[in-house]
Amino acid sequence: MEEELKSLVKVWVCTIVSISYCYYLPPKIKAGVFRFLAVFPVCSMFLVLPMLFSISIFSSYTAFLLSALSNIRLLLFAFDQGPLVPLPPNLFKFICFTCFPILLQQNPKSQDHIPKWVFAVKVAIFGILLHIFIHKPNMPPTLLLGLHLLHVYLSLELLLTVLKVLFTIILKCELKPQFNEPYLATSPQNFWGRRWNLVVSATLRAGVYTPVRRVCNRLMSSGWARSMGIFAAFLISGLFHELTFFYVTRETPTWEITWFFVLHGLCTAAEVAVKRTKFLRLWWPERQAVSWLLMMGFLVATVVWLIVPPFIRCNPIERGVSETLLVIDFFRRKFLFTFSVIIT
Repeated sequence: MEEELKSLVKVWVCTIVSISYCYYLPPKIKAGVFRFLAVFPVCSMFLVLPMLFSISIFSSYTAFLLSALSNIRLLLFAFDQGPLVPLPPNLFKFICFTCFPILLQQNPKSQDHIPKWVFAVKVAIFGILLHIFIHKPNMPPTLLLGLHLLHVYLSLELLLTVLKVLFTIILKCELKPQFNEPYLATSPQNFWGRRWNLVVSATLRAGVYTPVRRVCNRLMSSGWARSMGIFAAFLISGLFHELTFFYVTRETPTWEITWFFVLHGLCTAAEVAVKRTKFLRLWWPERQAVSWLLMMGFLVATVVWLIVPPFIRCNPIERGVSETLLVIDFFRRKFLFTFSVIIT
């Protein structure tokens, strides 16, 4: 564990140095190809850094923050786009908005904040799941896998919510929420565009959807250009998820995770196109309960079909839970040791 923590320190020292370089030098270069060439070595390095870890929780979060999120934002920055433009007033803010899943809330007054008791309930459920995983009761493998998937969702939402609150206090500004009750989604567009991992959705919208749609507008009708932009965003998202899964398992990709996002991208593009017809514009909003049932059924079916099999083969969730408990125990023992030294 101590070697992993040393690697973690080295990776983030290297990251801070690299982002500092991107803050001071590339802005002096005209936006476009030459600035892209200036940031390209940093983007390439960020693709390698997750390989330095053997613990999956470190490699997966480093892949998410650096290989995916930071790289997209730096590439946008190279062309004078994205959350790093205009240039933040100081290096610290530049590092925060490059490396962490935060975005400024453009219209805070219009945001309906989720009640605090909902967050408390999710924390309680997360604690119950950890208790179940520690004692490993005799339960059907399918149910246990379902609980593991619920654990992944809760751990992601709770961690990102805590980060949002922390950076809101540190940066003294209103930040975009991370999730908006995704289990209430009524369609693929509603789920991916308005409820699930909103900061990443906004990053993909700026970094993939908008450029692809702008290029396709010159070659085809606006409707097809919109569909191509949606499909491209989901394809890139799928490839990044596949890459993250590779960092965790270090096994040859089977592309099932990518196909999951491709399928949802096709369905989202089809939904957007169909809902623009007159009949669907009138019919769709009036059947929220039916829409919710269809969406949840579709989501569960595609998860079971394309996400569950690689997770069963490689078992990264249980490994991640074990590693999380190992990290918690490591710091607990260090704290107790330090405390005993102080009082003696």
